[in-house]
Amino acid sequence: MTPLSHILESKVVAIIRGANPADLLRIARALQLGGVRTMEITLNSPGALESIKQLSEALGDEMLIGAGTVLDAETARAALLAGAKFIISPTLDKKTIRMTKRYGAVSIPGAFTATEILAAYEHGGDIIKVFPASVGATYFKDIAGPLPFIPLMPTGGVSLTNIKDFHKAGAVAFGLGSALVDTSQPVTEEYLKQLTEKAQQFVQAVQ
Repeated sequence: MTPLSHILESKVVAIIRGANPADLLRIARALQLGGVRTMEITLNSPGALESIKQLSEALGDEMLIGAGTVLDAETARAALLAGAKFIISPTLDKKTIRMTKRYGAVSIPGAFTATEILAAYEHGGDIIKVFPASVGATYFKDIAGPLPFIPLMPTGGVSLTNIKDFHKAGAVAFGLGSALVDTSQPVTEEYLKQLTEKAQQFVQAVQ
């Protein structure tokens, strides 16, 4: 299975921002138990590149590891060399897309307006991250009207209460940050148990 087909099949992308690197493998295992098999480490997290490398080596094909908050091509290359299989950006940067594709990875640039979304897709984005998604699912339905061929991933504002609405509106994947993984909480056994349960709920919501 290619990384792109993996993301499209698993749908839920867990966004890990600011976690203690020592906790990441346990967090990944808890997510995996709940059915989440795609995880993004944001590059503004402590030790992000080393964490991507260690997780990629430890989890292999069990979990697809990628990099998020990637703002330029040089940073994308560093993440790809560390083992990232996909690159997610909050904005549209053509050089970042080209670098990602050069390494055979999945490019998920960020965009918001119809013009930006089309440009991101035409420049090689495999899936377009629509950020912020707090505008609601109706916006996705409206965008899908003239641009039904572009795969969209809402991020920023997706929760258990609205993920089904985004799914019905045509979203192909879902970026979940603190709604799924709250990195401000201590990583206890109880926390990990609750994380697995929450992961199961999100996965079931989009099956």
